Amino acid sequence: MKIDTLYRIFIRNPEICTDSRNVSKGSIFFALKGESFNGNQFAAQALEQGSSYAVVDEQKYVTDKRYFLVDDVLFFLQQLAMFHRTRFNIPVIAITGTNGKTTTKELINSVIKKKYHIVSTYGNLNNHIGVPLSLLKIKDNTEIVIIEMGANHRGEIATLCELALPTHGLITNIGTAHMEGFGNIETIVRTKTELHEYLDKNNGTIFFNRGNGILADHLSEIGCEKILYGGRSGNYSGIIKSSVPTLEFKVQIDNNSFTLKTNMFGAYNLENVLAAICIGSYFNVENKAIIDAVESFKPYDNRSQIVNTAINTLICDAYNANPTSMKMAIDDFSLMNSVKKVLILGDMFELGENSEKEHIKLIKYIKDKSFSRIILIGKIFSAVNQTSQIHAFVDIESFIMWLNKNPVKSSYILIKGSRGMKLEKVIEYL
Repeated sequence: MKIDTLYRIFIRNPEICTDSRNVSKGSIFFALKGESFNGNQFAAQALEQGSSYAVVDEQKYVTDKRYFLVDDVLFFLQQLAMFHRTRFNIPVIAITGTNGKTTTKELINSVIKKKYHIVSTYGNLNNHIGVPLSLLKIKDNTEIVIIEMGANHRGEIATLCELALPTHGLITNIGTAHMEGFGNIETIVRTKTELHEYLDKNNGTIFFNRGNGILADHLSEIGCEKILYGGRSGNYSGIIKSSVPTLEFKVQIDNNSFTLKTNMFGAYNLENVLAAICIGSYFNVENKAIIDAVESFKPYDNRSQIVNTAINTLICDAYNANPTSMKMAIDDFSLMNSVKKVLILGDMFELGENSEKEHIKLIKYIKDKSFSRIILIGKIFSAVNQTSQIHAFVDIESFIMWLNKNPVKSSYILIKGSRGMKLEKVIEYL
């Protein structure tokens, strides 16, 4: 099948489905494959449940004219998305970086939609599957597209750029994450800056944080338009008034000064907010609308989220974790004016051969800080912890059993760890 043939069908059936358990009537089902599943096996089920067509890449599953046989379903999905993207001459903002991608993207969404019809990456569907699915959401009335791009190996950002064809972009920051795939910090820098290189080659616009020293040298070699934000002076700069329990700061926007109070924990969120303010101003969103969007934004999904339970105040920042983001969250939590502060940390994943070393470094970093209790959860933390005053549990279930006998009450509690640890399970016991 040719891509333009399927595209004509897509225009009439613009809903895309990749999960036979969640089918929209009239959709096109793409039979993707993974390590433990073969979407071809579920194509018939998708059709029975309402899909109009199914795209498969194994002949034996084709039984009637509703099936389209291609060489590789994923490649065909990506090509369809790119074909669709080229039909629209509108701004596409790409966002990547080690920390804060999703929060920054959601803040930008909140600001930009005050004036424009937008399409944006849903949640953190930011990979070789999520990006094409986001692009295929573009409609005739879409005015701006916001695409989050994640990567765990070299060349991935460049590939996603070739799909999304961004016109604008920003790198939130660079830190030590996904070391399993990257190997070292130099490779991370080279991978993330693939976005800058694409924009430079295609006369795009880069939004750049003045405080990002790691990227500054690389940016000096880039000749395309650059819009600066961050720092303590100049346009789109911010000075923190308070970061706990929520971030409050003074911001400069086009020679006007404003004080903003957010619903987010932590000073590390300042650069995310300033990026959204800068981009909103660049696209001519009125200052009042920008401020309203930032102040009304509420984090969710365990990202810098403050949760008040019957017995404690929780700071849930357990969607992702790496050595950089861990230290930033811990530093801000240290500033909180409370007698009873409890630290609950889960293992950090995807650190490769540096994993044990990074976990040991973090234990040394926190052991002498003034927390009333420090609790570590996970196989890695449990294996390397040799500090008697720190409790370590091999898994969440063990911690919950201990917690039932040793309840934590009237405390501020920071919960931070990698998503795979599923630390949100402990919330109902706190």
